[in-house]
Formats: sequence, C-alpha cells, structure tokens
Amino acid sequence: MLTKEDIAKRIAKEVKDRYFVNLGIGIPTLVANYVREDIAVEFQSENGVLGMGPFPFAGEEDADIINAGKQTITTLPGASFFDSAFSFGMIRSQKVDLTILGAMEVSENGDIANWKIPGKMVKGMGGAMDLVASAENIIVAMMHVNKAGESKILKKCTLPLTGVGCVKKVVTELAVLEVTQNGFKLLERAPGVSVEHIIASTEADLIIDGEITEMDLN
Repeated sequence: MLTKEDIAKRIAKEVKDRYFVNLGIGIPTLVANYVREDIAVEFQSENGVLGMGPFPFAGEEDADIINAGKQTITTLPGASFFDSAFSFGMIRSQKVDLTILGAMEVSENGDIANWKIPGKMVKGMGGAMDLVASAENIIVAMMHVNKAGESKILKKCTLPLTGVGCVKKVVTELAVLEVTQNGFKLLERAPGVSVEHIIASTEADLIIDGEITEMDLN
C-alpha cells in the first residue's frame, strides 16, 4: 500500500509543463514536493498565492506565508500575492489547468464529497465549491477505505456533495482509478497490492481491462 507521500508522488506525474495547478488541503499539498525539476509549474492557492514551492524545513517557516489550509509554505522566485477576489476570478475563469483535491467520498459518476460530515462542526465550505464548479481537470488524492475498513470509493456518495460529475481520476493507497461514463476503471495498482484486494476494498463496481500494471513511483 502507498503512503500519503507515495500518493503525492504518483499524482505529481500528472503535472505537465507550464501547468497552473491548484492544490487542496491534505495530501494534495505534498504534490509540490515531487514535481519534476525539468518542467515549469505554477502552484496556486485560493487564499491568494501563485508560485508556491515545497514545504519549509523546520525552523525556516514564515508564519505570514501560508496556503489555504493555513499551513506555512515557501514561494519560488517570481511568486505573486493577491486578494481572494482576484484568486477566485482566476479559478472561475478556468485559468487553472489541474486541480488536486482531497475527498471523503467519490462516486462512480465523478461526484465528490469533501467539505462536511453531518453533525460535525465545519467552518464553511471553503474554495472547493468554486474549484469543482469551474475546473475541467480534477484529480482526487484520498484513502481508499476509512478507519473502519469501509470503502470511500462508492456507487453513490452518502455525504453532502461538493460537486457533481466533476472528478476525472482518483489516486488512493491502493490504486489509480479513472472515472468513465461506465464507472470506475482500474488503471494501476499499488506495488504489492492485488487486483482482488482492490475489488474487495471498493464498494463501486470496477472496470478491469486486461492486466493491471503496478504504479511507477520513480
């Protein structure tokens, strides 16, 4: 099974040269640490940062430079800061090429639930609503099952939805899944994880076409 860092490494392979990329809270923030050094990528945070770099080393944090999750970050040469109105204007006008989000549930038709668990306090829906409504390329980084071992890859989401039919791909500790018109298609499996284990861990039906290769994390 993959660690959270491994999930970020695999998603980093989806980042292309000259992309503008929005990183959500949680596992997605780790992606910036693993993008190839030979490509030019601009990471955007909806609180008003363009040009985020890797997380700072301990002792080198600047409390005034944070991402949307209030984590301290670094910035790269040429980075810019702007207000949230400008930032969401960039998101809503579809200037972001790739959006990477965490999720609590994803359904087989691409619905995503990642903002609220009924009965638990929540500060607000945040920028995720704008991102899923505007982005055309959304990859979800999430754990395949919850702490009780229950699948979070579902036929239908049970939690309040953030967006409908918007997710294109999901990367978990077990697999890479593509959302198709016919449901989840299994593209890759984590090293050492069998197809049978992935099927048993997935509430939704899986489309399996031919031999499923292991993820390349190098």
